[in-house]
Amino acid sequence: MIRRISFVMISCICVTASHLIWAQDHTQARSMIISEKGIVASEHPLASQAAAMILAEGGHAVDAAIAANAVMGVVAPMWNGIGGDLFAIVYDAKTDSLHGLNANGWAPANLTLEQLKSTDVEHPTGIHAVTIPGAVAGWGVLHDRFGNKPMSRLLAASITYAKNGFPVAERNARAWSMFKEMLADKNAKALYLPDDLAPTIGQVFENPDLAWSLEQIASGGVNAFYRGEITGRILAYSKALGGKLSAADFDEYRPEWVKPLSTEYRGWTVYELPAPTQGIAALSMLNILENVALQKYGHNSVASLHNMIEAKKLAYADMEKHVADAHFVTIPNAEILSKPYAQSRASLIDQKRANCDVSAGTLPDHGGDTTYLSVVDAEGNMVSLIQSIYYPFGSGLVAEGTGFALQNRGQLFNLDVNHPNVFAPRKRPLHTIIPAFMEKDDVKIAFGIMGGWNQAQAHAQFVSNIVDHKMNIQAAMEAPRFSKWTFAGCDVMIEARLKEPIRAGLTGLGHELTVKEDFSEYMGGGQAVKRNFSTKVNFGASDPRKDGAAIPEPLAK
Repeated sequence: MIRRISFVMISCICVTASHLIWAQDHTQARSMIISEKGIVASEHPLASQAAAMILAEGGHAVDAAIAANAVMGVVAPMWNGIGGDLFAIVYDAKTDSLHGLNANGWAPANLTLEQLKSTDVEHPTGIHAVTIPGAVAGWGVLHDRFGNKPMSRLLAASITYAKNGFPVAERNARAWSMFKEMLADKNAKALYLPDDLAPTIGQVFENPDLAWSLEQIASGGVNAFYRGEITGRILAYSKALGGKLSAADFDEYRPEWVKPLSTEYRGWTVYELPAPTQGIAALSMLNILENVALQKYGHNSVASLHNMIEAKKLAYADMEKHVADAHFVTIPNAEILSKPYAQSRASLIDQKRANCDVSAGTLPDHGGDTTYLSVVDAEGNMVSLIQSIYYPFGSGLVAEGTGFALQNRGQLFNLDVNHPNVFAPRKRPLHTIIPAFMEKDDVKIAFGIMGGWNQAQAHAQFVSNIVDHKMNIQAAMEAPRFSKWTFAGCDVMIEARLKEPIRAGLTGLGHELTVKEDFSEYMGGGQAVKRNFSTKVNFGASDPRKDGAAIPEPLAK
């Protein structure tokens, strides 16, 4: 009898425990990937798989990140590619150190503000919006510092998929069709619209011109892109369109190693890259939210969402006013990130009403489209990498025979001479794309969420999900999000999973809601990897808002 009672009691306890786990994580659609070996999380299974194979061959996390990024440029050309820029944060386990990389290109030396103003535009457009692509140079310096596999091996999968073709994934096929009007010239249309149609789901798409470009880089390294035949084709194309790109613009361009900015958020240290990225807005938003009882309010409650949306507006107002290329202006990082300043900004949040006209604050005295991927290897090296050509298909311009779209990052320049982000020759524009990293005790997480001006606010939501609401990285990535892409007004997008009572509460506070689908790409798509250095176990997460997957390193043969 005693045994039977004990069995029943244990059964009840097990059922209850199971119910509690389900109740806590019921919004989590995918399980985390967990492995003692490496993990790659990217926006396409083919990219993750190619990179995981590099890890199985003994490659460094950086080698795997380059391999994944190269494949992404083939299979998702509307979002990224070698015609764009790159940013990364690398954690080096051997030295227990963090390294930031800005591989963002500059504007042509021969293009002037006066020339742009004479075209009567608010921002640079067309060939004048094309800045020097920084991605390949970024691969080069990352590989030189950390890689141990030859570049030819790292680009092998991307070359094969470009040459032999790949079946187009579901979300990418939808985006391809949705944004086909962004293809601006005959080269781009001929390349990306075979038979004048966007590829459909499962259709095999080949890009032999891109295979050629990647083969040039595989054999000739960075020089092939910035001082070789690829360069010549881009320059000839720019000249034909009246552009100002020059051989010197390519030859003299160099990426920069930078120190990540950081802040403390309830015991966690969160890192973002400095100007010209929007990373400081994520840290500023977290600083403001540290003054708000988010855990008490509950995850995605009306009060919690209201405070996060208002904190977003305050943080972005400061970022928009002050952030630009640090080679041209002084960025008040310490002042923006000071805790007293964050407290003063938090005090401006009206708990009863949304603020539709938020302006930048008075600082204390001195004393968008994209792919994101993350990698952790078996030794604990970690990479947080983001890469983009800005608009869908970038500028929509493809130089003859190259197989990739050139970015239009220059469109982010301001033409107001009094603005810190005003256009200037050899200046880098304010950048939307940001990789991120966070750590506490023996746990480190490399994460990122792509999507234009969505990124900093999405980072803050992800961090809050982990820190305030104790979610694992997969649940934190999947959780319903809001996104406000504009800087002014009370408009805000939310996912349909935020139910009617929450929507009514936010509307009652003055927020003007646009409801998107359950897992909306307007909220960006993210990836994350985590390592517990005490147990030496790795974890991976991939956002269902994209076609991607977190894939563990296979056992070596």
